[in-house]
Amino acid sequence: MRLAKALFLRLLFGLLSLLFISFVTFVANEAAPGDAALVLAGEKASPETIARIRHNLGLDQPWPARYVRYVGHAARGDFGTSYYGIKEPVSDILARNLPMTIRLATSAILLASIIGILLGTLAGLYHNRFADRSVLIFSTLGVTLPNFVLGPLFVYIFSLQLNRLPQTWSYDRPLPDWMYLIMPVALLAMRPTALLTRLTRASMIDTLQQEFIRTATAKGVPRGRLVFRHALRNAILPSITAIGTSCGYLLTGSFVVERFFILPGIGRETIEAIQQGNLPVIQACVFVTGAMFIGINLLVDLILPMLDPRIRESQV
Repeated sequence: MRLAKALFLRLLFGLLSLLFISFVTFVANEAAPGDAALVLAGEKASPETIARIRHNLGLDQPWPARYVRYVGHAARGDFGTSYYGIKEPVSDILARNLPMTIRLATSAILLASIIGILLGTLAGLYHNRFADRSVLIFSTLGVTLPNFVLGPLFVYIFSLQLNRLPQTWSYDRPLPDWMYLIMPVALLAMRPTALLTRLTRASMIDTLQQEFIRTATAKGVPRGRLVFRHALRNAILPSITAIGTSCGYLLTGSFVVERFFILPGIGRETIEAIQQGNLPVIQACVFVTGAMFIGINLLVDLILPMLDPRIRESQV
C-alpha cells in the first residue's frame, strides 16, 4: 500500500513539474520581444491584416486564457500549427523528429552506462594504482572538455584526416545509418561517461571497505563473484540514480550535437524554431523534452527498489 502511495506521489509531482515547465515556457515566450502576427503578416501588412492574424491565432485574448487552452490541447497531443513553412501541425513535426532524438539519447546513455560503470569498477578495484590514475585522467577530460570543442576535433580526426566516418547526416545516405551516429553518440556520451566513472569509482571504493565484503572474502568467495555479485550490486545504486539525471543532460545536450551534425531531431528543430520565433514549435519541444525527462526519472524510481531490498522494505 505504501509502495503504491509513493509511486502515486512521484507521478503527481511529475505532472506538477511538467505543468510548471509548460507555464514557464509559455510566460517566457509571452514576455519575449516581437509580435508573431506582425512577423507572419510582413512589415508592409495593413493593421486590418495584422488584427485578423492575431484573432486567428488567438493572440487577442488574455494570456491566462490562452495558457489554459494550450494546456488542454497539449494534454490531447495537439500543439497547434507551425507559423512557418507549410504550416503543418506541430504534432507531425514532433513525430518526424522525435525518433532521432530518442535514438541518439538512448544510444549515448547505454554507451555511457557500460563504459562508465566498467571503468569506475576497474578504478575502484585498483585504487591508487596506474589503472585508477589513468581512469581519473580520462574522466577529468570528459568533464572539462565541452561538446563544441570535441565536435570539431572528432570531425577533423575521423572525417578529414582518417576519412573513416561521414561528417554530417544526409537524406541520401550512401553509408549505413550507424556510421553517421558514431561521432554524435560518442560526443554526447563523453560527459555522462566521466560522471558515472567517478561516481562508480567512489562508491566501489566505499563498498569494498564494508564489513560484509570482508566477511565474504574470509569465507573464500571467488573474486569474480565477490566483485560483481556483492560489491558492484551495492555500489551501482548511486550510478543508477545518476543515469536518470544524466538523461536531462543528454536531451538538452542533443540540441548542440544535432545542430552540429545536422541530425533531424527535436534539438535542431528547437534551435531553428527559436531563431524564427516559431512559438508553437518551441513550446511543444520543451514540453515533450520535459515529459521525457520526468518519465525517465520515474522509471529510475521504479527500478531502484527492485535492485535494493532496503529501499523496497522502507517503502512497503
